[in-house]
Amino acid sequence: MMLVMVVVMIHWLDRGGLQDNHDGHVSFTDVVYFTMISITTTGFGDIAPVTDRARMVEAIIVTPIRFIVIFIFVGAAYNFIIKYSWEKWRMARIQEKLSDHVVVLGFGVSGSEAVNELIQRGTEPADIVVMDTRTERLNEAEALGCNVIRADATRDEHLHAVRISRARTVLVSAGRDDSSILIVLTVRHLAPNVPISVVVRAADNELLAHQAGANNVINPVRFAGQLLAGSAQGAHLAEYLADLASVGGRVELVERPVLPEEIGRPLTRLATGGQGLRIHRRHEVIGFWEPGSEALQEGDTIVEIIPTPETAGKA
Repeated sequence: MMLVMVVVMIHWLDRGGLQDNHDGHVSFTDVVYFTMISITTTGFGDIAPVTDRARMVEAIIVTPIRFIVIFIFVGAAYNFIIKYSWEKWRMARIQEKLSDHVVVLGFGVSGSEAVNELIQRGTEPADIVVMDTRTERLNEAEALGCNVIRADATRDEHLHAVRISRARTVLVSAGRDDSSILIVLTVRHLAPNVPISVVVRAADNELLAHQAGANNVINPVRFAGQLLAGSAQGAHLAEYLADLASVGGRVELVERPVLPEEIGRPLTRLATGGQGLRIHRRHEVIGFWEPGSEALQEGDTIVEIIPTPETAGKA
């Protein structure tokens, strides 16, 4: 609009160089009319520049402005029509393949760290869908190879768009506890059986997150306090806990279903050669020292410590 007004003023100041073939008089309305048809390159010929100066003004000043205005219109058309249609088509193609994928709702500090850790643990970036409202963070996720969608994770239609009910797991890190808990409620409503992990920062909200439907509630403040306490009791405890939590360390904490060849074996004799720590048997938790750990059963879930591939390769 500013560029159009500039051209109107130029034509008005130089209206003596214009000729109206209709009535011979160039009014302000004629100037506005001539500006619009000249900028849009329509040109009916009823008003035309007739003096040398008016033609030079058209060639040197108005024509570059005409190109700029056209580029602005094309850019607006790209953003609002072409880009929207392309994104809609691209998302439809992605949705066709979405199944057993990881949905990350919120790509802040915790969400981005989780995605990086998942990729290091072997999850294909194409199997990760990141939803956030901030374009710059989505650009970071897309650079990693993840599928991205700019949307509000509290809205049902947006969660349906990422096939939330067919996801392998959902990771929620909205940056605020109230937003994260609302997202958990929405996800649990749409996907009753999908595992949900959520980050909350206030201890009072941990129970609320569980009641909202989260399977795992992670409190980074509490975990940091546990690391600090561990470091006070031993110089290497905190280091080992951090080692377990990251795939980049010497050992890795793994949760997996029992293998067919392990049924009947004790927890201390796993096929992977790992160190068994815990059995989840239906609603019961069994430690490696407790009765029941001497014979693994079908349907058990095992928590074990295994060496990372880099460490195992050196053995």
